[in-house]
Amino acid sequence: MFFFTIRRILASVLVLLVSSFLVFALCAASFDPLAKYYTRNPRPPQSFFDNLREQLGLNDNFFIRYWHWLSGAVTGNFGETINGTPVAQQLWTRLLVTGRMILAAVIIAVLLAIVVGVIGAVRQYKPSDYFFTFLVYILIALPTFWFAALLKEFVAGGINDLLGSQVLYTIGEETPGLSLYASGWELWSDRLGHLILPTISLAMLSFAAWSRFQRAAMLDVLGSDYMRLARAKGLTYRRTVVRHGLRNALIPLTTVVALGIGTLFGGAVITETVFVWHGMGEYLLASGIGQNDINVVLGWLLVSAVFVVVFNLIADILYAVLDPRIRLA
Repeated sequence: MFFFTIRRILASVLVLLVSSFLVFALCAASFDPLAKYYTRNPRPPQSFFDNLREQLGLNDNFFIRYWHWLSGAVTGNFGETINGTPVAQQLWTRLLVTGRMILAAVIIAVLLAIVVGVIGAVRQYKPSDYFFTFLVYILIALPTFWFAALLKEFVAGGINDLLGSQVLYTIGEETPGLSLYASGWELWSDRLGHLILPTISLAMLSFAAWSRFQRAAMLDVLGSDYMRLARAKGLTYRRTVVRHGLRNALIPLTTVVALGIGTLFGGAVITETVFVWHGMGEYLLASGIGQNDINVVLGWLLVSAVFVVVFNLIADILYAVLDPRIRLA
């Protein structure tokens, strides 16, 4: 198991290096740091552009520019924004905001996908299976922004009116200014109230797709020879399903969840826009793409790539835990 993990870590580092090169090449070809000066009236003289290109290192070879950026990124230095603020400092703050939403969404989506997928497989073609199939296909068909808007406009208002107090919040990740004087449970309960609807919006759409994979994997396992052998040995049906069937059926779901982290990041951009969260999504759209700031976009894409690679590494290790034959291959 130890050497299997080491091999996977080394492979993940190599994937990250390749990803960083592709990210830098894409951004270098798409963003021009001097573009905002071209439309000024009067337009600056050519000497201004020459000095600025030299200052930003744009006259260097592409590979030299990539090496300077990568060596800084490895140490946590992603450069500065066009306003002179360190990108790493803002990225870390925004990542803490988005991270808690994505983490909560993944946990909820995985648990629901396992439960609904197993129920659908065990009770195939029963009313519960048809109900969950109908539900998940509706969720899959719903656009992210529209589902989030439905939760914001109808669910939040209905529950708050029913309880007679504001429990669910629809704007921001916390009440503005609360962290200046509140701490402990008061602060975290407020953040929890702001977290519920965005998390549900992100989790339900992911759970819908993941549950179908879990159902298909469970159906395949239920028809296998070793499941019939376990039943022939006298094990109860419930114990056979939970102890032998579920463990093997989780392997395909692990792959899907690991690959779906990138999709969650994309969904988080839309969800944060609807609920006015000041996280990674707003940072990319407003500070990066909106202001043509290459360092912000580079930092955002690299952080996203790290998350995807790390979750795939976790998935590889979970493969070995769920199926010992993988780590011995």
